[in-house]
Amino acid sequence: MSSIRYEVADRVATITIDRPEKRNAMTYRMVGAFTEAIWRASDDDEARVVVITGSGGSFCAGTDLSDLHDTPSGERISAAEVDDPRAAVPWPIVACPKPVIAAVDGPAVGMGVEYATMSDVRIATDRARFGWVFVRRGLVPDMGASGFLLPRIVGHTEALRLQLSGEMIDADEAAGIGFVSAVVPPDDLADAVRAEADRYLSSSPFAVARAKRLVYDAIGDLRPHLDRNTTALQECFKSEDHAEGVASFLERRPARFTGR
Repeated sequence: MSSIRYEVADRVATITIDRPEKRNAMTYRMVGAFTEAIWRASDDDEARVVVITGSGGSFCAGTDLSDLHDTPSGERISAAEVDDPRAAVPWPIVACPKPVIAAVDGPAVGMGVEYATMSDVRIATDRARFGWVFVRRGLVPDMGASGFLLPRIVGHTEALRLQLSGEMIDADEAAGIGFVSAVVPPDDLADAVRAEADRYLSSSPFAVARAKRLVYDAIGDLRPHLDRNTTALQECFKSEDHAEGVASFLERRPARFTGR
């Protein structure tokens, strides 16, 4: 799919979400193409490090809510299906045996911030913004990363403040709580990401894959959390609050939530 670009240069694979007219918001079919690109990078012997980024001054503005609105809830998972035997493996970014760097310029919101949360390292520009806005759409985090990984990255309290408020934070605040490793001007992002990638190129790929897996395995059993997250997300999809959250966004007005 042309909205997801894959290229390799100097042992670094770059996956670019390329839909700038929509601030790189994801449709369900794009999710499938993005997942396939992650698996491609995982298998690519020419790539030792993976970079995820967006085009046009945005990282990813989350799910395209017009696509969400037009896709029945029962068809959303099937629309994102991938042609890979690892389709059932959760969180391909985490499962990728190589270091994954999120290069964030502009907004990383909703699904976009979930992708950043699943990445191993995050480098941001000074115009980057991060938003766990799910509650403002009547949802829980759609991929479950924010409930499982975010508290372990920034701590329990900060994770709750971000998720329960749905407020946006800038790059400096993201760095201050430890979510972002470095903040640079937009023109310096490529060089900063390349310097970060270079840190890993002299390491044994065999050992890196196992060291990464040990770190994530030590966090705990992921599957029960994802099962609970899926149940909560399906409940949200059926709620009046979710319908109102999507409608208010598309109509550009404040949401009038009722708690139902």
